[in-house]
Amino acid sequence: MEIMAAVNECFSLGSTVACKTCFKQEIEGEVLAFDPQTKMLILKRPASNNRSSLNDVHIINLALVSEVQVTKEVNNLPQVPLSLNLQKLNIRVRNQIEEKRRLVKALAAGVSPDGQKLFLAISKTITDIAWQGSNIAVWNSVIITPPYKLDNVKGTPEKAVSHIKKVVEKYLKDQAMSESTPTVGLLPEASPVQL
Repeated sequence: MEIMAAVNECFSLGSTVACKTCFKQEIEGEVLAFDPQTKMLILKRPASNNRSSLNDVHIINLALVSEVQVTKEVNNLPQVPLSLNLQKLNIRVRNQIEEKRRLVKALAAGVSPDGQKLFLAISKTITDIAWQGSNIAVWNSVIITPPYKLDNVKGTPEKAVSHIKKVVEKYLKDQAMSESTPTVGLLPEASPVQL
């Protein structure tokens, strides 16, 4: 693997850099940060979901990059200081930690992978969700028992049960579709973080 000489130099904030990873993925973006000791480069580019209020942020280990090229050099610092929304990042960290705790609790209870996936699917839209042993409890009133199918959704009020059944039904349809769709390639591409 050959890394170009630019890696040994510093990248200027605001410059545009193009990289080719060892997985042949090409990433080009604006330099947010560079640590020459660890050879870690942080690039910002427009959001992959086309939302103008968001950006994709790639953290790149230059030790795993086959090509690096500065496509646009910026010698003076940008007029507007670059900053990250620390409050938003802290909330995301707390949410990720809580999600990992829930997964650990599910693993300790011996919950099947299907149950874990359903739990995560529901938790994306409903935050009042918890494990009760191997059962999924939503709003403390709706319980989903193994094997986590539509017939396993019980509780009150009926409106809440009906809503959760729709969520479970959508999840089961999505799972069936994803299992019938062949996957392409052996290695997943790195997914960017959106801020």
